[in-house]
Parts: sequence; C-alpha cells; structure tokens
Amino acid sequence: MQSLLRPTAFKRTMFFAASDILLSLLTLYLAYALRFNFAIPSMFLESFWFVFVVIAGLKLLLFYVYKLYFSVWRFFSFYEAKSLVKVHVISYVLFIVIFFALNGLFDPFPRSVIIIDFFLSLIFLGGLRASKRIFSENQGNQSVKPALIIGTGSKAATIIQSALKGEIDYYPHAIISLADNEMTKNAYINNIKIYEEKMMEEIVKNNEINTAIITNQLTAKKLHTLVKRLNSIGIDEIKQVKMLGSEHDKLEDLSIEDLLARHPKDLDTKIISEFIKGSSVLITGAGGSIGSEIARQCHSFGASSLTLVDNSEYNLYQIGEQIGNANLRLVNITEKEALEKVIESAKPDIVIHAAAYKHVPLCEENQQSAVHNNIQGSKNIIDLSIEHGVEKVVIVSTDKAVRPTNVMGATKRVVELYATNIESGQTDIVSVRFGNVLGSSGSVIPKFKNQIEEGGPVTVTHPDINRYFMLISEACQLVLQAAAIAKGKELFVLDMGEPIKIMDLAKQMIHLYGKKGEVEINIIGLRAGEKLYEELLLDEGDKQTIYSSIFIATPSQYEIEQLKHDIVLLLESENKVEALQKIVPEFTHEVMV
Repeated sequence: MQSLLRPTAFKRTMFFAASDILLSLLTLYLAYALRFNFAIPSMFLESFWFVFVVIAGLKLLLFYVYKLYFSVWRFFSFYEAKSLVKVHVISYVLFIVIFFALNGLFDPFPRSVIIIDFFLSLIFLGGLRASKRIFSENQGNQSVKPALIIGTGSKAATIIQSALKGEIDYYPHAIISLADNEMTKNAYINNIKIYEEKMMEEIVKNNEINTAIITNQLTAKKLHTLVKRLNSIGIDEIKQVKMLGSEHDKLEDLSIEDLLARHPKDLDTKIISEFIKGSSVLITGAGGSIGSEIARQCHSFGASSLTLVDNSEYNLYQIGEQIGNANLRLVNITEKEALEKVIESAKPDIVIHAAAYKHVPLCEENQQSAVHNNIQGSKNIIDLSIEHGVEKVVIVSTDKAVRPTNVMGATKRVVELYATNIESGQTDIVSVRFGNVLGSSGSVIPKFKNQIEEGGPVTVTHPDINRYFMLISEACQLVLQAAAIAKGKELFVLDMGEPIKIMDLAKQMIHLYGKKGEVEINIIGLRAGEKLYEELLLDEGDKQTIYSSIFIATPSQYEIEQLKHDIVLLLESENKVEALQKIVPEFTHEVMV
C-alpha cells in the first residue's frame, strides 16, 4: 500500500495531465456559461468539444515542452508561475491562429469565450499547482528553499528523492555538473535538469537561489575553490551530503573542517592494521583530543587490549564510555612508581605517548609545571618502556619543537632529543611531529566557533599569522602509519600541506555561519611565546619515506649522559628558559604580548 502512495515522476505527470484535462473542460464550459449568462444556446455547443480538444491539446503539449509536468507540486515557485503564463499565452495565440486558418470549422463560436477561458484556465490550473505550496506554508512549513544541487552522482538522486518525500526542506531547482561530460548535457535526474558549471551564476541569479547542496566528494582544494565561487554569486548557505556508515547519507552544513581536510592519498590502513592488530597497546593522555582518537583507531584496528592512561578523571571516563573493554588507569605520568605498576600490569607491546601540556600561553605562565610534566613525564615513559621491554614507543611531538619560541615547544624538543639519543636496547623509539589538528581542545577552531555563536568579536592575534592544519583522524592514522614503518631512533614529520592564514580562517568561518557583516574580527596582538609561522622541518636534509605524507627528519646528536645531566639541572633550575636554551640552543624565547 505504501509503495502505491509513494510519489514518483510518472504518477505526478499523470495526475497533473488528468487534472489539466478536467479543469480545462470545466473552465471552457464556465466561459461559455458566463458569456451567455448561464443560458447557453444549443447551437453554440455543437463546436464545444472540438474547441475543447484543440485548446486542451495545445496546453498539454506546451506544459510538457516547458517541463511543468516535471515540477514538484509542493515546490511550485515564481519560476513555474512564469512558465504557466507563457504556456497559456502561446496556447491561446496558437488557437486563434488555428481558428482563422480553419475558417468556419469552429462556427458557431463566440470569440469572447477564448478571452474568458484564458483567465479562468490560468486561475484554475495555476491555483491547483500553487495549492500545496500555500497549504504547506500555512501549516508552518515556510522553510522550503530553492536549492542548487552540485554533482550528478547517485547522491544527487537521493537528495532529490528526499525532497519529493518531504524529508528535507529544500527544492532542488537545478543540477550543476562539475565534470565536462557530454553524457550529462541536457540530461535529467528525477526530472531535474543538469546544467554545465558555466551556467551556475545565471541559474542562481534568475531563480533567486541562495542554497547549494554539494553531493560530490571533493578534495579540500577543489571544495575551497567551489565554495569561494558559490559565495561570490550569492550562495550563502552551503550543505554537503556526508556518509553515515556504509549505507546512509546525511545532509549537513559545510564545516570549516571539510574545507581544511587534506585526505592524504597514501594512507595505508593495511600496514596500520598489521602493526596494531593483536597487540597490547598503552596510550598516555588517552582522554585528550589526540590520545582519544588514537585509542579509537587502535580499537578499530584490532588491538588485543587497550590500557588508557590519563590524569583527568572526566576525560578518561568519556573515552572509557566509547571503548567499553579498555583498561582505564587514572595516573599522572610524572608519578614514576604508579606509572611503573600500570606498565607491569598491562605488559604493552606498544606505548603511544600523547600526554603533554600543549597550550602555549598556559605553559608560559606555568613553566615549572610544563617542564616537569612534558619532560620528566616523557622521560618516565621512555625509561620504563625500555626497562620493561616494550617493543615500540611512539612519542607524539609538535611543529612547535622546531626552532621553538616558547616553553612548550622547547620542552617537546628536549623530549625529541632524549628519544633519539637514549640507548633503548630492544625497544624501538620513534617520535612523530605534526602541526595543529582540526577541532582539538583548546585549538583555534572551537574558539572561533564559540565567539561567532556568541555574536563576536572573533579575536586573531596577528593579521599575518598562519598555521598548519590536519583532521584529527587523519593525523592519528598517519602517526600509527609512521610508527608501523619505524625502526627506532627516528623523528618522523607529517606533511601538513600548505599553511593557512588564521585571518582567512576567521573570515571563512564567519561566512559559513552566515554571519558576514554581523561579526567583527579584532586583532589582539601576539601572545607570549607565539610566533607568526610554524615550521615542521629543521633543515633540507630531511628525507621522504616510501609515503609522500611522511618524512624522516635529520637526527640531532646529543651525548646521552650529558643530556641526562642537563635535564636534571633543568628540572632543578629556577630559570627554566635559560636551562632550556642550554639544551636547545635554537630556542629564542619570545615574550611579546
């Protein structure tokens, strides 16, 4: 029964064609009745049926030519109304031509009937088509918007079907093909015409469209170019069809993450699976943005057991709720004895160390805590892993360790030096360095989102400041991929693509939220320890691995006993900056605010 009631293009065409025939019959008879004050002489009815067949036939033919039978009933718009008027004008003009061409065939025929019928037909046939739109709006469904579909794949057909069923509040008015494909020219999907990309501006302008729905999977670069063009022609609301699981699609707002995502082409899930599957994995900082995503990845790649370590009860609880069979350990990595008991109990094959204080201004204000946690805590992880024969240790590092200008970056550089110079025996130790990840706690994107939602202003430290960005999921998979090919004592660098200007990022986010002209951007000045441009590589000697997204940085030699001695002095020192500069000579401390 449900399948019989489900709307289809064929059923819609048949319904309107039958309705048009019946209404045309009604309007023509009513026109005769009005002409003769509802007392039609029988002699004038002799040609009635011939007149009806000619007029109704012309209208049905032109309705088809002008695609009015392909329009969705509840989305009847000004565009369809104009076409309806055109059809009527042409139909009745053609009838007049035929009337005079076939002189006497229609007699007796009162010519004023044709004028009366023209207006009655326009009112009745137009009223039928507008009725559902008017009813829907009176019921409160006033959010139905004309939309431009971008892309010609199966997802475009799915979106159009969803619109027909009333599942989304958008009217697909036209489809834009991004590919120069002869097969799609002048073609239709569910009776919606496909146009070439060069027609996009004209279609948007002529039909007052301000919403676009992107159905194709595009690279971030192509997506960025497309969004820029859509914005320039007046499209402010942009939606994207996203996959949910293996079968279902969901229509969501285009996010800044979509525009900045890189989707590395050389992501090797097979080698990650071989590395993780069946292994016992311990993750520090498992409740943080990076640590929790690595935990989820290790779980999905088949780790035999997961031990999740964090000093935040709430963060640990949250990731524990997502991975039910994980062993949760509420431990501070600076507490060596407690940490050793966890390692003894878990007997990990792989340790992934993501625990660190990462917020630059906070680390500047709390140098003692930053040094103690980031250096002493990391040293505990490395030393205990070597002592207990862990097969592989992965240190999560940062681009701020390159020629650091802040305490946080300098502490991470010290950890890199320790990891690459320590005598590790059978334990392979690898560090993986990358830049900002999209949406991580304390990062710029969640901050901008909150500021925009609160009405602004959005605060940018400097008009020229830029940063590298990568999706958390992609960064974490590349970390695991680098670890899988590591042989020990290596410092891997992830290719983060091109840096993004934070000012451009702020403007783009304001536009995506539809707040252009409403939210201001304030320049507040660089914070302590912050630099304009982050770097990922130290010198030109860095080498690419078998994967284009992963490089190996040139190792820095540091006599290990001297390094251990210098770390002890650093931990005891009152002047942390001076002690850090002794270990990391390239550390130039920036104190501007």
